[in-house]
Amino acid sequence: MRRILVESARRKHAVRHGGGQQRVDSADAAHELAEPESDARLLAVHGALDALAAHDARKAELVKLHYFGGLTLAEAGGVLGVSEPTAKRDWAYARAWLFREIRS
Repeated sequence: MRRILVESARRKHAVRHGGGQQRVDSADAAHELAEPESDARLLAVHGALDALAAHDARKAELVKLHYFGGLTLAEAGGVLGVSEPTAKRDWAYARAWLFREIRS
């Protein structure tokens, strides 16, 4: 029995089986990711993002992938088929555009 328990513990701690990682309850993680800072702020970003989509759809999609999707700019650029420097420029433009839109 001891051998079985030891082998089971070794298997659980092996890197290929997720050893060294902490378990997270999916319900808590989903709630934490979905919890907005404030409803008013979320609605303002949503409205501004819709306006940006009408102005430039690629930049709006980049914001969705990076800000809401959690992708890096390089990953989001790859999804959109643009280079990382282009994604960085688009991100800077979109941030400034959304900031101006939300402030007005």
